[in-house]
Amino acid sequence: MNTISSLFNPSAVAVIGASHTPGKIGHSIVKNIIASGYRGGIYPVNPAGGEVCGLRCFKDMEAISDPVDVACTVVPARMVHDAVLACALKGVKYNLIITSGFSETGNIEEEKKLVRTARDHGMRIVGPNIFGLYSAEAYMDATFGTGNIKPGPVAIITQSGALGLAMIGKTGVESIGLSAIVSVGNKCDIDESDLLEYLVQQQRTKVILMYIEGIKQGERFIRSLKKSTRVKPVVVIKAGRSARGAAAAASHTGSLAGADEIVDAILKQCGALRADSIAEAFSWCTYLSNAPEPATEQTVIITNGGGVGVMATDACERYDIPLYNDSEALRDIFSPVTPSFGSTKNPIDITGGAAAPEYSQALDAALDHDRIGAAMALYCETAVFPAADLEKMLEDIHRRYTDLRRPVLFAAVGGEDIEHAIIRLRKKNVPVFNDVYQAVACMGKLFEHYRQKRSRCDTFEDCDIDTAAIDAITREARESGRSFLSARESRDIMRIVGIKMPASCVARSLDEALARCEEVGFPLVMKVVSPDIIHKSDAGGVVLDLHNRDEVIDAWQAIMQRCLAYLSSARIDGIELSAMIEPGVETIVGARRDPVLGPIAMFGQGGIYVEVMKDVSFRALPLNRLEILAMMKQTRSYPLLLGVRGEAKKRHRRSA
Repeated sequence: MNTISSLFNPSAVAVIGASHTPGKIGHSIVKNIIASGYRGGIYPVNPAGGEVCGLRCFKDMEAISDPVDVACTVVPARMVHDAVLACALKGVKYNLIITSGFSETGNIEEEKKLVRTARDHGMRIVGPNIFGLYSAEAYMDATFGTGNIKPGPVAIITQSGALGLAMIGKTGVESIGLSAIVSVGNKCDIDESDLLEYLVQQQRTKVILMYIEGIKQGERFIRSLKKSTRVKPVVVIKAGRSARGAAAAASHTGSLAGADEIVDAILKQCGALRADSIAEAFSWCTYLSNAPEPATEQTVIITNGGGVGVMATDACERYDIPLYNDSEALRDIFSPVTPSFGSTKNPIDITGGAAAPEYSQALDAALDHDRIGAAMALYCETAVFPAADLEKMLEDIHRRYTDLRRPVLFAAVGGEDIEHAIIRLRKKNVPVFNDVYQAVACMGKLFEHYRQKRSRCDTFEDCDIDTAAIDAITREARESGRSFLSARESRDIMRIVGIKMPASCVARSLDEALARCEEVGFPLVMKVVSPDIIHKSDAGGVVLDLHNRDEVIDAWQAIMQRCLAYLSSARIDGIELSAMIEPGVETIVGARRDPVLGPIAMFGQGGIYVEVMKDVSFRALPLNRLEILAMMKQTRSYPLLLGVRGEAKKRHRRSA
């Protein structure tokens, strides 16, 4: 079985469709492979022969005598299958299919044919519809990007080829070094999970950035992402937040985009850091790839301007950064380096008269205190502290903090000289930003990553559940053409898993209801049972707090009349009689099988307002107790369960 390491460190590369014409994709890929310093064999393939970029061009794969690990296929779509077969027969391990025109345009069957042919011969496919792959490990740029990629600690997995090429250019501007960048395109074979599993164990890669439009093998992706974030930060840009955006993503890639609220919840559950933009993601990746693990999250802000200090304080609250607030200790630490008209409260204001020595002394004082885990220095350009003095000071401070494995970052606000200094410093991996919120966000994401690593529990208690019985119930629902469970089926599943429910029965006639109401017990609730009426309250199909047989008669007649008026064609299988439990906080617990992400659980505020308030949280199953509690705490209504203003903790009612 081929290991994916050969994809990132191949002994030889062939370019099928290598072009003699500069500017063509098949020419650019050969040129970039050579220019990047790749040390293995490079074999351009073109039936016309000749030379490409000074290399002999082979007429076909059979003409190459040496083994080839990776092929880049850059021929028209109608010729791709023959090229795949030729590579497979040659023993190529991985085929990067650059060519487009497959499932993203509706040509699904041809794409499946490529996979079958490749798999039959032990070859794997990346793509189709990709820009290629860069690997710092192999000094190999097998893309048709602009070239000159800087090696470094960030790996990028992108579903969009054009955006990925733009990212390559952006990393050059932002001085971000890459360990790898690979586009997955249509993901007909190799997908994000395969790449995550390799990159997370690659020593060169310190942080992974993913751009995703759609997810195909959701359950496997969740497992891979959980494992990866336990080792390294994974930053995710997930496009398709809006309904129209999701539709655009599906048409662009041939993949499904899950409901965004579910995707967002599961990314958090897995420990991923979701970014809203490329700029935000790059900012986080740059900082996370070099920042040490914090021993404690207690942070101090040191500034020469009160305004930026307040902005940073606001941002710390937003990004859940605890500010060290021992006022007596802060006064002891910072009084020697703070003017009498400054402030030793956090943020520490060393005033606009501070210059490089005062900043260095204040940051060194923080560094010498064990209870302070991280520091942020904010700088506003002043006449007494010009940009020329800033650069060397930040380099020196960053080196001292790095040597002692203490997180630090800087934000500098000023004119053109400041902007130029920031550019130079970032090229030296000094974490300095021209925006306070951007800087604080990076520290917040550092804490978030290590916090979830320490607190997350992915182990599950053993439980003896008759899953075969549950499968039988859900199979019956599917075979009847339903995408939901009836009240009876839901109760049966609750019984199987050991969740107690109020006494209940389903009556098919009024006589049966009268005969069994005493058995259920008063007071009781009556609810319509119909596969055509999902939201019973909307149809007037629920009556509460019934205390005697006469009220049961009235309720039966009212429910039947209202439901048939609501939907005359509704199939009514009867009316459910349930014991009415004592008042409490009504919650909803639900589950469904998402077409992309697999089994999903939901918890939130229940009752008739559930769809109006939408105060719910989601998680991918299976769940342990710790994750269930976190799920409950995520809802806005969670404090109601704890009791408000001295009330006792509430018992809760489960909504069906």
